[in-house]
Amino acid sequence: MELVFEKHFEGREGADVLVIPYWKQEGSIQPACALFEGSEKIYPVIDLGDFGAKEQELWLLYDWNQKEQRILLVGLGSEEKATLETMRRAYAEAVKYAISKRWKSANLLLPTHAEYSPHQVAYAAAEAAIMTNYSFDYMSAKLEKKVALMEKICVVADGCDAEKILRDSLAIAEGIKLTKNLVNGNADDITPKFLAQQATEIGKRYPAMKVRVFDKQAIVKEKMGLFHAVSRGSTEDPYFIVMEYQGNPSSKDHTVLIGKGITYDTGGLSIKTTSGMETMRCDMAGAATVMGVMVTVAELKLAVNVSCIVAATENAIDANSYKVGDVYRGYNQTTVEIKNTDAEGRLALADSLAYAVANLQPSRMIDLATLTGAAEVALGSVRSPFFSTDDLLASQLFEVGEEVGERLWLMPLDADYRDLITSRVADIKNCGDREGSLIFSAMFLKEFVGNIPWAHVDIAGTAFLSKPRHYHTTSATAYGLRLLIHYLKKFHVKS
Repeated sequence: MELVFEKHFEGREGADVLVIPYWKQEGSIQPACALFEGSEKIYPVIDLGDFGAKEQELWLLYDWNQKEQRILLVGLGSEEKATLETMRRAYAEAVKYAISKRWKSANLLLPTHAEYSPHQVAYAAAEAAIMTNYSFDYMSAKLEKKVALMEKICVVADGCDAEKILRDSLAIAEGIKLTKNLVNGNADDITPKFLAQQATEIGKRYPAMKVRVFDKQAIVKEKMGLFHAVSRGSTEDPYFIVMEYQGNPSSKDHTVLIGKGITYDTGGLSIKTTSGMETMRCDMAGAATVMGVMVTVAELKLAVNVSCIVAATENAIDANSYKVGDVYRGYNQTTVEIKNTDAEGRLALADSLAYAVANLQPSRMIDLATLTGAAEVALGSVRSPFFSTDDLLASQLFEVGEEVGERLWLMPLDADYRDLITSRVADIKNCGDREGSLIFSAMFLKEFVGNIPWAHVDIAGTAFLSKPRHYHTTSATAYGLRLLIHYLKKFHVKS
């Protein structure tokens, strides 16, 4: 899709539809955009009360005197209650409607808002357009099922840095597309080897990027005993992927991102039910997201130092699968009693975290993982529970999450919960009772982070939806990508 900006309403080119935002006020509605003087075709719709400007409400009408001839009114609700997320969702509905009609182009007018700058509003609309204009229909053999995406969207906006918004939006788009394609793809295609190949190819594209891939032999040599144990049941070899981007060589500040990379999860010997395995191709969503972040960071040429680690493997079943009741030793020499082989993601993450501490000199570490069903039970698919050993890191991530619509909720890491992971035969165990199971996973990972500021984000409920919602048109959401990109830009890029 071509995304363009136009400062002047009269200077815009024609399109299939003109999208005009409206505020809902007590007893009336008001145009939210000062650039458009109005059309007499709109007045009857307003006067008769057919369009109330409720959030995400749409109304289509026609005007032969306009360049577009189709006018789509979009409601933003109350101006006092509106947020940037309100605007993202409203413009997403408009773009989805245009796609459903197979229109190829649209001109978007933007609201003015006392709290948000024109730049913020324009960026929110651009993000909505990019995220919504996505499909994953490669598996459909029927042409009529193919989604006809939009070819051009013009954002008509004054008072913003259009060039910067365009550059940032297209970079975000690159990362989101990669992430969603990886998560939506078949597990037989998106294998550990495929992720390693993708990482290698990404590294070749960007001079500031260095990629190292450890194969099975190297993983054994490095004594990543927990990660290796998880991989033993699969015919697909594991790969340990390290991607390093150095955008500020003069600084020692270094953010390390870790993504859970279980490309398919059967549960191992603690086998899942059939329904429990149905969506397990998404169990590498954390890995896909941090790889997408690396692409976006490199596209933006951000002046930050950031790395990502992906321990990629399947958790499969055969005679060589790791065993319930046995004890395995991790990279940092911590021994773990296996109580459930379906609690495998934390084992791969544990060796990833320990490796980062020992080798990458991180200033902070953030991991994303589809780790527990308890996360979805607790918060559904609206927010992700997260844990942190550092108050500043936690507050910054929460703040950015609220701004970009990838919202978080802080969970406790009280020392009293340490008893959950106590084992009688090893240093710790990998699974316990249902009570406190969400906290258990975080307490387990905490054993491997040392004194490094750390945050763990459980995206089990937010990374893969059961049905489309807002600007997420497929199951995969790329949740966490915009969160991490905006976090890096806001708190670690020196202006």
